[in-house]
Amino acid sequence: MADTPLARLTGAVVRYPGRAALGPIDLAVATSEIVALVGASGAGKSTALRMLAGLETPAQGSITRPETTNSTGFVFQSATLMPWADARTNVALPLELSGVPAAEARRRADEALTAVGLGDRTTARPRQLSGGMAMRVSLARALSIQPDLLLLDEPFAALDSITRRGLIEDLHRLWSARPFAAVFVTHDVEEAAYLASRVVVLSAADGRAVADLPMPGPLPRPADWRRDPAFREAVEDVAQALAAAMPEAA
Repeated sequence: MADTPLARLTGAVVRYPGRAALGPIDLAVATSEIVALVGASGAGKSTALRMLAGLETPAQGSITRPETTNSTGFVFQSATLMPWADARTNVALPLELSGVPAAEARRRADEALTAVGLGDRTTARPRQLSGGMAMRVSLARALSIQPDLLLLDEPFAALDSITRRGLIEDLHRLWSARPFAAVFVTHDVEEAAYLASRVVVLSAADGRAVADLPMPGPLPRPADWRRDPAFREAVEDVAQALAAAMPEAA
């Protein structure tokens, strides 16, 4: 890992009224690295992501983030599209909010939609899109700003397995074309092992990072990687670390 990570949480603690503190969490993400965060519900995966996005301020500890606001893209659990606006307008929104002229924003939005396979659906409204298409629009919106850091909070959880696999392949393809750092939250152990170069396991008790597992082989994965014994072994390693992080394992 690089000596100076692109993004880092150092001893970050979040406190909630009437609830135990979350953390301290330590997490470092290098340039062009894809990190998957796994852990039980309530382990702090989404909170860690929100801190990296600048949407949550820790009570103690420090955060290192990309220097400019436009260097971070966020894909949420749902597509969060404006229902009255077409795909182009949805994707162009963060560009226009950052001061990009409207014509240039629309051009870049069309490029981003083409990159995720929706070049022919630029004028479609959200209600005219399938769940997988809507998530592709959300991904295009996050990538349209050409972020150095992409944060993804279980964006494929509600989709069927075939659509999920297709979107993961899309994500790898887009990363290959223009490498960026990414942190991907998921409950799916196989998804984490396939998608990421590292898998970080958070404790169910307090959100600490209790395992940091490098995944074998380079990104993007070959088409038959899920049948490779090294992949199956990596999945088992993550599953065991996740089981050990559960409360009953304490």
